Amino acid sequence: MDFALSQEQRQIQDLVSEFVDEEIAPRAKEIDERDEFPEDLVEEMAELGLMGMPFPEEYGGSGLDYHSYAIGVEEISRGSGGLGTVVAAHTSLAAAMVESFGDEEQKNEYLVPLAEGSEIGAFALSEANAGSDVPAMETTAEKEDDEYVVDGGKLWISNGSVADTVVVFAKTQPEEGARGISAFVARPDEDDGFHVEGTEDKLGDKGCPTAELRFDGMRLPESRRLGEEGEGLKQALKTLNAGRITIAARSVGIARAALDSAFEYAHQREQFDQKIADFQAIQHKLADMDTKVSAAKMLMHRAADRKIRGESYVKESAQAKLYASEVSREVANEGIQIHGGYGYVKDFPAERYLRDAKINEIYEGTSEVLRNTIADRMAERR
Repeated sequence: MDFALSQEQRQIQDLVSEFVDEEIAPRAKEIDERDEFPEDLVEEMAELGLMGMPFPEEYGGSGLDYHSYAIGVEEISRGSGGLGTVVAAHTSLAAAMVESFGDEEQKNEYLVPLAEGSEIGAFALSEANAGSDVPAMETTAEKEDDEYVVDGGKLWISNGSVADTVVVFAKTQPEEGARGISAFVARPDEDDGFHVEGTEDKLGDKGCPTAELRFDGMRLPESRRLGEEGEGLKQALKTLNAGRITIAARSVGIARAALDSAFEYAHQREQFDQKIADFQAIQHKLADMDTKVSAAKMLMHRAADRKIRGESYVKESAQAKLYASEVSREVANEGIQIHGGYGYVKDFPAERYLRDAKINEIYEGTSEVLRNTIADRMAERR
């Protein structure tokens, strides 16, 4: 694997970094405090091609490789963890489902506006009693002639209250369990029976609305089904596998922001007549933080590299997401420690980084589930 960025990758990094520094970072505190979807910033990202980075240009995307996409999400997350989630859920989950499993008509109708960023996507999989245990979902889609009648509800849906296209998973054959789940495209503004029950008041990840959805007799034409009946779980797992690379990227971005903030503070703050950065204890903290961020970034790009090469990357994406998510929390926590009392108040961004980091260990596969995945893959090699 070549660790040097190509000219195109460097250009993407510079482009997104400049946008983050000029537009996102100055508003990060406001986004966190108001917890409102920053529609204007999302529109600006769409104009820059950041809402469809990994998709082919023929479908409205930017045609970038997965390294460039991960770099983009990393930079956006460095500015705002919430916006990082907006992009990741929209691109890696909702739009990726349509690209991977939609037919040509579905791609032209739904993927193009998602990739262009003129519409927002959401991925509705989790339920109150079906988080890690996906087959326990209770949402059903009963076939009636050439339509499906969908009943049930979903929880923890990122972008759920602002999405134009929502990929919904439901049981078309409940008696088949995991093999009876199918995926559908729902259009909230068009489909009667689609209801947004409200959004969550979260610890962090502000600016990305996390919604509860309800479906009451929502009728979807058969043409809205993605792939064949019963393939939904397989589709979801494949999509989440790639999505974990971008959650690793979000984690790295937040960790970098926490490290940069701590480094800058340590070189300004004076105690005992010297900068606290001159104390070995602080130097060691910063050194450990920087090493962990670098290792997490390498795992992220290793998984992206295997995806690009068409090789299996289930274990690699799980390792990248597991390690990077825990590193983001650890680095953010140490950032608060370096700030001392100032790290615990909202006058400084250190506490926001910790709040934004924690969710990385929960969504798109908890750390516990990912350890099971890694262990299972290790056992397969014996």
